[in-house]
Amino acid sequence: MQWKTDVTDSGYLHRQAEQLTAKLLRLAARRFGAEPPMPWIRFDLRGKSAGQFRALDKGRCLIRYNAQLLERHPREFLSQTVPHETAHLVAFSLFGPRIAPHGGEWRTIMATFGAPPERCHSYSLAGVQTRRLRRYQYRCACRTHQLTSIRHNRVRSGQSYLCRQCGKPLERVPEPAADSASPQGK
Repeated sequence: MQWKTDVTDSGYLHRQAEQLTAKLLRLAARRFGAEPPMPWIRFDLRGKSAGQFRALDKGRCLIRYNAQLLERHPREFLSQTVPHETAHLVAFSLFGPRIAPHGGEWRTIMATFGAPPERCHSYSLAGVQTRRLRRYQYRCACRTHQLTSIRHNRVRSGQSYLCRQCGKPLERVPEPAADSASPQGK
């Protein structure tokens, strides 16, 4: 598929990504005999991720694209990232949520789209702003883990995580008190 990528207008590139998503969904409908839903598409993803597929409630789906990476790498983004995320949507709609994210079903769909079935992009991230998340120490029976503030907050809200190695629940390692590190009375 040839897409004009020499235009620096971000709105133009967004429309190209949206049109390519729709075109790939039509191709999948013809090839697999089932019509996947047209997703909501947003260009609000930031950081290192180029794209993200999400299944929402009531059969609705969302694809988020990283506008900064689209603008920096338009040709590669349109030939790799858009098919990648659209293939996730098609695989989900055809086979349900219990398949491996980059498994055989997804790879078959990528081949149908004529795109390389690569799990991760290789775009240069030089100068791309990424957020730095605070890390918290958790412990299980076999080792210490570093959980990001996102997972730490989920634990505080009642979610639990198990160690993949020993299967035991992760428990927070208490932080030392700020004044216990300094000598008192000296």
